[in-house]
Amino acid sequence: MDCPKCGFENQPDSIDCCRCGVVFAKLKARAANAAGEGLNAHAVAIESSGQGGFLRELFFGVPAEVNSLYVLGRVIVLVGIAVWGFKLIFSSIASNNAGESLLHLVNLPFHETGHLVFRPFGRFLTSLGGTLGQLILPLVCFSALLFKTRDAFGAAICLWWFGENFLDIAPYINDARAGVLPLVGGNFGQTSPYGFHDWEYLLTETGLLRYDHFLAKASHLFGALLMALAVVWAGYVLLLQYRKRV
Repeated sequence: MDCPKCGFENQPDSIDCCRCGVVFAKLKARAANAAGEGLNAHAVAIESSGQGGFLRELFFGVPAEVNSLYVLGRVIVLVGIAVWGFKLIFSSIASNNAGESLLHLVNLPFHETGHLVFRPFGRFLTSLGGTLGQLILPLVCFSALLFKTRDAFGAAICLWWFGENFLDIAPYINDARAGVLPLVGGNFGQTSPYGFHDWEYLLTETGLLRYDHFLAKASHLFGALLMALAVVWAGYVLLLQYRKRV
């Protein structure tokens, strides 16, 4: 047996090396531990790579082949929301362009439904429920498309819609003290009973009424960032689909 440490040739049944004295059993055990650690490190590397692959597939996965007409239709949708989003983002909050857009008519029923859903939880959550209602629905659609149907492009569109709702909410927050925006039923914040204007009530009850303009700007900015992110994400997914078109 050649000693793994010094190379001296020992008898086949030797327990230790006659030259350096190393115990062969301990040397083998040490080598086995080192090999085991190497295998564990390799397994961790594989697992990490697998997680990264899962996330890439989740957010950027596309079919092996994509119909060209399918890609063209999505290009039209992407250009449409990009142009629409640009106009909404660069409109002033005071103009209430988001609140007067066609999409506001889509958001409004979910806003009012939110009031009903959260009514059992008290007056504060009832008022906040309108805003929560119009934010929750896009998130539900986003989750269904991303995790269930694995439609990354559709999920990106829902993220854009989610962000647009923050632009839709911003003028309402901004109006908390002024009370000049028309409300459901033809009322105005200045003439309606206390609590009818959601954000007047919410900000008054939390002592934040004087920050209504700041919070409105924060809502608008956050929504704008989400919308821009969604357009970039959808555009990249569409580029991947374009490369797989048939």
